[in-house]
Amino acid sequence: MGRNLQSGERLRPVDLARGHGLSTQAIRNYEEAGILPPAGRTPHGYRTYSPLHAQALRTFLALLPGHGHRTATSIMRAVNEGAAEEAFRLIDESHAQLLDDRRTLQAVERALGGLKATGAKADPAVPIGPGGTFIGPLAEQLGIRPATLRKWEHAGLVRPRRDPLTGYRVYDEADVRDVRLAHQLRRGGYLLEQIAPLIAQVREAGGLEPLEATLRDWHGRLSARGRAMLTGAAELDSYLSRRG
Repeated sequence: MGRNLQSGERLRPVDLARGHGLSTQAIRNYEEAGILPPAGRTPHGYRTYSPLHAQALRTFLALLPGHGHRTATSIMRAVNEGAAEEAFRLIDESHAQLLDDRRTLQAVERALGGLKATGAKADPAVPIGPGGTFIGPLAEQLGIRPATLRKWEHAGLVRPRRDPLTGYRVYDEADVRDVRLAHQLRRGGYLLEQIAPLIAQVREAGGLEPLEATLRDWHGRLSARGRAMLTGAAELDSYLSRRG
């Protein structure tokens, strides 16, 4: 807020909003969502806030980068309702997701290493017969739906050929490689429109450098998320202490 607040000081919505570049409507929305405790009211019905509300706002904004809007909102709502254990559970879930994303990144890096070592052969975890594999077995092996593979094909991530007799999609080794990379990158939070150019470059240039650059960026984003979780935890601890 840019100044020391006394415990009994009354604050207007604009006082909370101004220090964080927010609108007064955003402050009201945060209160209605349970992110802030209920405001006091003047005899004329105007909202009044306190240093506790200012700390709640700082806490929410600190939680956002590490946990995302939905989870940060749920954490604050739980704390404000006196359900601290629920807030801790939500935080644990975010940390578990971060750990899972780190493991996914490691899996992608292993896949990249395997592609280099085998000359861009397909993932050995996906069995492929002499004539290729079909959409059902491939989707089942990767734990995704056939509709997802069709969506990725439409987005240009994979280009299976069609069996001339049945019309079924047939995925060869290169197709399975592309599907596997797309699957891992999607789990890492990349959008289809971000993945398609990477796979196209890998496919057309015969090199994996674009993917390596993506992995470096992914490392940075995970590290930033982990650091943001620490910052959010410190603010949340202060808020819990202030609430008593």
